[in-house]
Amino acid sequence: MIRRFIKKILGKSDSASAPKPGGKTAGKPVIISKSKHGIGREQVSPCALNVVNELQSAGFSAFVVGGAVRDLLLGRMPKDYDIATNATPNEVRGHFRRSRIIGRRFQIVHVMCGQETVEVSTFRAHQLPGDIDDDDRETDAHGRLLRDNVFGTQIEDALRRDFTINALFFDPIKEEIWDYQHGAADLRKKNIRIIGDPVSRYREDPVRMLRAVRFAAKLGFDIDPATKEPIKTHADLLANVPKARLFDEMLKLLLSGHAVQSVKWLRDEGLHHGLLPLLDVILEQPLGEKFVMLALRTTDDRIAADKTVSPSFLFATLLWHEVLAYAQRQERAGIKPIPALAQAMDDVLERQKHKLAIPRRYDATMKEIWFLQPRFFQRSGERPFRLLTQPRFRAAYDFFLLRADSGEVDTELGEWWRNFESADDEIRRQMLTQDNSAPKKRRRRRTRRSGSTETATVDASVDNGGTE
Repeated sequence: MIRRFIKKILGKSDSASAPKPGGKTAGKPVIISKSKHGIGREQVSPCALNVVNELQSAGFSAFVVGGAVRDLLLGRMPKDYDIATNATPNEVRGHFRRSRIIGRRFQIVHVMCGQETVEVSTFRAHQLPGDIDDDDRETDAHGRLLRDNVFGTQIEDALRRDFTINALFFDPIKEEIWDYQHGAADLRKKNIRIIGDPVSRYREDPVRMLRAVRFAAKLGFDIDPATKEPIKTHADLLANVPKARLFDEMLKLLLSGHAVQSVKWLRDEGLHHGLLPLLDVILEQPLGEKFVMLALRTTDDRIAADKTVSPSFLFATLLWHEVLAYAQRQERAGIKPIPALAQAMDDVLERQKHKLAIPRRYDATMKEIWFLQPRFFQRSGERPFRLLTQPRFRAAYDFFLLRADSGEVDTELGEWWRNFESADDEIRRQMLTQDNSAPKKRRRRRTRRSGSTETATVDASVDNGGTE
């Protein structure tokens, strides 16, 4: 409280603070010219270029930062652009009509240009215990940062970033790259190296361990030995991360286009335990592992082909074998198949939320995919045609084909559905006629008494497995 009062008396504002001579902010960047890095301003999105130009014209420093610079140097098209500046959020907001300030822990500005949104953040300081502004730094018992909201200088901003390859600043107006942490050299070496002491940085934010794995898998890089060594021994720190944030990071990892390699990294580094409930159990089951890895490989292929991917579908595949095992236990206890499946879905999703905060908006789609699975075994009458009309048929169909391709269900049944789905109605009718595996009608005799006379009636019904 005293420090806060002193700062108010001294008139410390929320603008970028000055460097501390001889302190952790001392040092100059290596400035790399276009002749060496080869990136031109025309490669930057018009919105990001306009934001940088407007801020610089107003007398502020402004740079494209982080993953966008890394991707440009690697010859990749950035998916989005982040801008770092010494202008405060209110100052940025004042220069762009279509902009808004967001965030509670640390305010940033979203600047909109048509359909594109550029994120603009003020330079931040990476505080260490004992700093004069330590009142603004709050950690938990494990060292994880809970509050670290202090504006700083550009070099301080570089020091607080996670990996050297993400600490590059690109000025698209002068077409210069400012490199404070030898990130350009690490890019050439294909090396993931954390900034600062690895153990301290992992304690500050355990998600950095997951990010190291994701970047290594996505970029095909190696993790620097000093960066990698503490991961296994500090994996349990992930238990202290809020569930919602862990879910977001896991979703990024699974939708990175390199999910298969990422999961292998997670298992090798011991990070899969507790990350997704029972993922370690799934990966230890031969049939379950084959199914999951096939689903992840299919997801990677779709992303590589620039096709859409549904998070609901992906999580439905990851949790399916737990749902299936639970339903089978229920059936052995005497519960009918469909009620057993319904109970299994609810139980698995509820337990999942205690460890990974899958938003409830995904639940309905996941349940529909699972609940339609028994209907693919029915190939008689109008049932296959009615299944085709279900709103979630396509997702359930792709899910069922994964089961067939992984050997979980009869491959012949999977092939039958491939042919049926792609055929016209006439051929579909013929396929139903030729199908000898359709459920047989069964005759159940019931006896009714009318006075003293017994009348035998026949109740003809179709064994539909309890689905209708």
